Amino acid sequence: MSLDTALRQRIESLLAEHRVVLFMKGQPQAPQCGFSAKAIGALDALGVDYGHVDVLADADLREGIKAYGEWPTIPQLYVGGDLVGGSDIIEQMANSGELHGLLGVPMPDRTPPRVTVTPAAVQMLRKAIDDAGGEVVIKLDIDPRFRTRLHLAPEDPHGITSESAGIRLQFDLASARRAEGLTVDWADDQRGRGLIIDNPNAPPPIKAMSPDEVRVRVAAGTLRVVDVRPGNERAMASINAPFLTLDDGLAPLQALPKDTPLAFLCHHGSRSAEAAEHFRELGYREVYNIEGGIAAWADVDPQISRY
Repeated sequence: MSLDTALRQRIESLLAEHRVVLFMKGQPQAPQCGFSAKAIGALDALGVDYGHVDVLADADLREGIKAYGEWPTIPQLYVGGDLVGGSDIIEQMANSGELHGLLGVPMPDRTPPRVTVTPAAVQMLRKAIDDAGGEVVIKLDIDPRFRTRLHLAPEDPHGITSESAGIRLQFDLASARRAEGLTVDWADDQRGRGLIIDNPNAPPPIKAMSPDEVRVRVAAGTLRVVDVRPGNERAMASINAPFLTLDDGLAPLQALPKDTPLAFLCHHGSRSAEAAEHFRELGYREVYNIEGGIAAWADVDPQISRY
């Protein structure tokens, strides 16, 4: 694709707005591809301010930035107007500390996390390593939402390696900081059959809460209700208590402190469960889903209409 003058000037204007600019798919709060998510994770872990451009919102810009930097894929990171690279290069530079130097932030803490591999897991992992020829490590990738992927991989000279019971586990820089105290176990019981990762740093699971329990907590001032339904549904039936909404988007709620207890409400409980999971993954430590939604609330408050 040839890059016309107007599009080139537009890209240069975007690059001039911030020293660090990431061209990505989606938004930092909701990346629309795994590679963009990796790039965001690396930058967020460094704590740097950066501009971002959602190329999915503009097809001309999506193709134009590829031609501008002569780089065929998205995301693309620019620093001071110069192309750094895509997600793999960003991750490699973050792990080695090179990105810290480029961005002028303190060098990373490379202390290996303390991890435990149980005897049952040792047996299974040792067999997997031997079957792969023995020249591999157990790689653990932990994303910002504490979703964990475990796989065999060649040892990365820039990785951070911990050892437990003779098993070597390797992490990238961001995953290492999320892994402190992690346990790898093997289960063959009611939990299922396979490796079990217990990470004490992960946000606690969403808990169900009955309407009666919610009313008591709201009256005591120790809980905030978030009604995720649109205004037309709330007009048909609403609780007789203070509540927050999503009418102004997620930003006002995401500005609340992470220790704010939140209980999510919808019609029957499915939409509220999705919203609760989103806020749990953002790091909110006390998140509830109101069982049965407004329909169940009407069982204990006859003044609420049903629809």
